[in-house]
Amino acid sequence: MEQHKFIYDFEEGNKDMKAILGGKGAGLAEMTRIGLPVPPGFTMSTEMCPAYLLAGDIPEDTKKELWEHLARLEQKLGKKFGSVQSPLLVSVRSGAAMSMPGMMDTILNLGLNNDTVEGLAALTDNPRFAWDSYRRFAQMYGNVVLGIEHDEFERLLGEQKMLQGALLDTELSLDSLKALLQKYFALVQEKTGKAFPQEPLDQLLGAVGAVFRSWNTERAITYRRIEKIVDLIGTAVTVQSMVFGNMGNDSATGVCFTRDNSTGAKRFSGEYLVNAQGEDVVAGIRTPDNIDEMETVMPQTYKQLVDVSLLLEQHYRDMQDMEFTVEGGRLFMLQTRNAKRSPNAAVKVAVDMVAEGLVSREEAVMRVTPTQLDTLLHPQVDPTARITVLTKAIPASPGAGSGKVVFESKRAAALGEAGEKVVLVRQDTSPEDIDGISKAQATLTTRGGASAHAALVARGMGKPCVVGADQVKLNYADRSFTVNGTTVREGDVITINGTTGEVILGEAPMVDAEETPEMNRLLSYADDIRRLGVRANADTPASARKARVFGAEGIGLCRTERMFNDPDRLPLMQEMVIAGTVEDRLAALEKLLPLQRDDFEKILEAMDGFPVIIRLLDPPLHEFLPQWERLEQELLEARTAGDTERIGYIEKVIKRYNELKEFNPMIGFRGCRVGIVYPEIYRFQVRAIAEATATLVKRGLHPMPEIMLPLVGHVNEIKVLKPLVQAELDEVFEHEGITVAVKIGTMVEVPRACLTADEIAEYAEFFSFGTNDLTQTTYAYSRDDAAGTFLPTYLESKVLDVDPFQTIDQKGVGKLIRIAVVLGRKTNPRIEIGICGEQGGEPDSIAFCHASGLDYVSCSAPRVPIARLAAAQAAIKNRPAAR
Repeated sequence: MEQHKFIYDFEEGNKDMKAILGGKGAGLAEMTRIGLPVPPGFTMSTEMCPAYLLAGDIPEDTKKELWEHLARLEQKLGKKFGSVQSPLLVSVRSGAAMSMPGMMDTILNLGLNNDTVEGLAALTDNPRFAWDSYRRFAQMYGNVVLGIEHDEFERLLGEQKMLQGALLDTELSLDSLKALLQKYFALVQEKTGKAFPQEPLDQLLGAVGAVFRSWNTERAITYRRIEKIVDLIGTAVTVQSMVFGNMGNDSATGVCFTRDNSTGAKRFSGEYLVNAQGEDVVAGIRTPDNIDEMETVMPQTYKQLVDVSLLLEQHYRDMQDMEFTVEGGRLFMLQTRNAKRSPNAAVKVAVDMVAEGLVSREEAVMRVTPTQLDTLLHPQVDPTARITVLTKAIPASPGAGSGKVVFESKRAAALGEAGEKVVLVRQDTSPEDIDGISKAQATLTTRGGASAHAALVARGMGKPCVVGADQVKLNYADRSFTVNGTTVREGDVITINGTTGEVILGEAPMVDAEETPEMNRLLSYADDIRRLGVRANADTPASARKARVFGAEGIGLCRTERMFNDPDRLPLMQEMVIAGTVEDRLAALEKLLPLQRDDFEKILEAMDGFPVIIRLLDPPLHEFLPQWERLEQELLEARTAGDTERIGYIEKVIKRYNELKEFNPMIGFRGCRVGIVYPEIYRFQVRAIAEATATLVKRGLHPMPEIMLPLVGHVNEIKVLKPLVQAELDEVFEHEGITVAVKIGTMVEVPRACLTADEIAEYAEFFSFGTNDLTQTTYAYSRDDAAGTFLPTYLESKVLDVDPFQTIDQKGVGKLIRIAVVLGRKTNPRIEIGICGEQGGEPDSIAFCHASGLDYVSCSAPRVPIARLAAAQAAIKNRPAAR
């Protein structure tokens, strides 16, 4: 029986093998296949990762396979692992099927020991290079494999530089490097009780195991949670022969992009360091130079690198992120992958590549995530505001964020989780800082460049970030930083402008982001592709106009009760609520009629030619009355003042409050129940809608009101109310001499309505799922109470995978929705069905709505562009496969 294959030479793979080789391994295999200069190597497959994690070791038959591939690598290069005369050195790197930059571990220069370092020095005639490589390997191996804190090694490195009077690592002498290594070895002995491993084969096994184990580190798990990366079995491990960027001034290492990963502009961009290794750039240990300078320093190599980048972008049909090393003037490619990019860049690159004929419109739509689009719609620093700029550094991730300065990632994560706005300030960041970066409003680092860890992670998350702010002097002990004479302490507020690189004192004024031509072009592609309509939840003329600007095709929910909360109107509403007779109630409603009519007229005008679903009064009536504590206080004040008239009024309000108050108002006297008990309230609202419609029709406009009856759970409720609504409409339209078809439907928000949707559909012309209340009544959760008590624990301990108030629970609430759709359409095939809960703007919920056959989704105005994109992506994903 043939043994299962776990290891692949680069020549055996290709770009379509990401699931097995991981992104890094597949990229190296593909570059090898098309003839680019790639140091040879092999990849241990992702399938090995869970097997290793389960057993805690590499199986013997896989070790045998590993030695066979290592022998082939030695033969290709004419070098030998552990040889003093011709030592083979390798890098050991991680690489999952989906990019997780910096989240797992890497080890360089593996194979060096006290003997091979002398061989490398003699072979290259460069002892300083050899011992610098050994120093780097000992530090990486000690941290990644042996578990010694990175800061311990950095402390010893800093002390050695001080002893010599060196500013940079590259200035350390050969003797200093040898002395530093002895200190590293002493640290390893102290921390582990063992000597630093000298056998290269043992080093390799230790490194491979450490990379597999890094799949389950807290930082990697956190990153997968934040980025919603699921269904991956583990990381691959790539073993690759070393090439050296630290051999002198004709050597270098860097990261480059086929386009600007911040703006999306079509220009070669990146950073590099002369006489360095890759981790120096990616980890932000040294602040690199702009890659444009390489054209002057290494013109031939630069031209070759540009040519390679153009070839790779055409080959992959996407913007590429590449790592390279120059060894003695010779270029080697160490990685290519589809580049992480800022939201601005994601949109521009997608649209530009359509224009260039590289990708289709459908592919462009799939390359921008709804989260990226959401970030683009966030506020920016007001360009007209007077601000105090503390310093300006490298703009690594666009957008702006303000918050209290915090110097520790865990504290930033905790405060951000609790709802506080914070800005994380660090010398540099490492993968352990992922949670803090994700919860902070923005990140500032004093070291590193646009390819450093903080920049890559922030860009991927759409978080503002400024890096390389070397004028900022940190004092962790004092929890402060000083820049250009100004001291900022932890808790002080600053603003990070990731678009300009400015660090601003205080909270800078913000302005709403504006849609760009590229965004509008992308959304026009989405509009041509999607099947679902996209409407907005809007309660005022201003929000209706804003919704149209965002591309809403109507209003899916206009909440009439919001119109009564204005301080000028609330007393009139309270007068109606406390009325003791129908006559008194009608008198109060007459005063409200012109106000509500004016609201409806302006909203319908703003949405002229588009449907506007107006929900009749939904909340319990007591919610319009003052809170009990306030009533008691006002009564006490009136009695103290001897104001008998005021005392009588407040006592009347208290009496009415006590009549209306309920133990559980969410499932109490509200919605259509109010309309049935007090039909005059619904009649007045319908009259206001009808009169507003008549006014607009006479002005030559095309209003399209639809009337929603809330909280219907029994067919008899709509049977009672629909004739009342229709009669009021008919009376007004007949009097005004117009004809307008107005749909009458219901909000489906209780399980019984879903289960009896076939009966309700006999009378309803549309269903609109109110998923907020439907979730509450399905789960028996009070949304507000749950959020402050057990729900966070449920999510953290995985009792629930997602918050059902953020994303539709497809197995429970979703099943009820699908039942209602099937039953409703069975009775009335032409019934219009949509969703108006806030989940209507959440991408996973939109995909569910598309698959369930709904006609539209409705969400808050700012989320309309997100819904347009997500609806198009759902349509693309659900297209039947071509035969």
